[in-house]
Amino acid sequence: MNNLATLLRPDSLEQFVGQKALLSKEGILFKLINSKKIPHSIFWGPPGTGKTTLALIVSKNLQSPFYSLDATSLKIEQIRKIVQKYRESLIKPTIFIDEIHRLSKTQQETLLPIMEKNEALVLGASTENPLFYLTSAFRSRAFVFEFEPLSKEDLRTILQRAKKRLDFEIDEKAEELLLNLSGNDARSMLNTLELLVAIDKKIDEKSILALKKSTFLHGTSSKEEHYKLASALIKSIRGSDPDAALYYLARMVAEGEPPEFIARRLVILASEDIGNANPNALSIAVNAMEAVKNIGYPEAKIILSQCVIYLCCSPKSNSAYLAIKKALEYVKTSEPLPIPGHLDPNDGKKYLYPHDFGGFVKQDYLAKPLKFYETKEIGFEKRLSEWLQKIRGS
Repeated sequence: MNNLATLLRPDSLEQFVGQKALLSKEGILFKLINSKKIPHSIFWGPPGTGKTTLALIVSKNLQSPFYSLDATSLKIEQIRKIVQKYRESLIKPTIFIDEIHRLSKTQQETLLPIMEKNEALVLGASTENPLFYLTSAFRSRAFVFEFEPLSKEDLRTILQRAKKRLDFEIDEKAEELLLNLSGNDARSMLNTLELLVAIDKKIDEKSILALKKSTFLHGTSSKEEHYKLASALIKSIRGSDPDAALYYLARMVAEGEPPEFIARRLVILASEDIGNANPNALSIAVNAMEAVKNIGYPEAKIILSQCVIYLCCSPKSNSAYLAIKKALEYVKTSEPLPIPGHLDPNDGKKYLYPHDFGGFVKQDYLAKPLKFYETKEIGFEKRLSEWLQKIRGS
């Protein structure tokens, strides 16, 4: 028997709730689906935001056979059998891969020729940023569409549909509580509602709170609050205030923020705001990200706490961030510089191999002098400047 979330799953774009930026009539994804020109795509976003549902709608719109696979148990032979079945047909199947970020390199390579020849439409869903997990070859053949957390009003719309399907009563305060505790996740809300109705058809705050501890951690009450807390955490670490940072970390942990999301933000900060003032900060943050991914709550909060405190206490420098920003601005607004002949392996001009000259020899690496990197002389960055000066003999 299908659960409530499956029963209420929309089968058309008109019924779909959420993702207005992508699926409004002016949205790029809406136009692609309606024109039946949908490319190989990865839907990236939090759980319960409609990624699988949209894949089903795409398949129906194309009148394409739908095959749902899970990357955690997927076998290469499954993909080959699906493609072979339709190889001589004008019909092309839709292969939907959940948790697509978990595909191995070999599995991704198997899909490449299928995507290249358009033997099937490949769609994937991921709660993790595909840029961190999928190969560049795979990403170059697929478009990534980011799904936003559902708003409270989105959830309310879905709840109204549930009221028409199930026989239950819920008072206004209980409804607000259920919406607030669902973590912007429609599936979580509907699964919780289904369980509550099975217990008692009259739902009140007391029954929701009684169930809450054993069924789900509640999420931030709105998308806006989610980003406010993340921003406050980062700014507190940047400002070297461990107590403030720990407060915002505790808020995010208590409100069910995925530990992977928090850890990714810490990795970015370690490079953007600390950089070479303490290069070890990036290693600590990356290790923390890997650890929380494998461990999860409740123990992940300890790892996040350790990392936050370390980053707070590290010297700060944004010179690496400013340097690449300046370099990119130059590249985007200037004519490409010719590569000096001695750096081009096909030119034949003499390249001076620094190791033949004791580790350094003066020669030009750019067609004209450019300056992007400015050291802040903070922490270990000062030592790097001293090394560079010694290397150059200045």
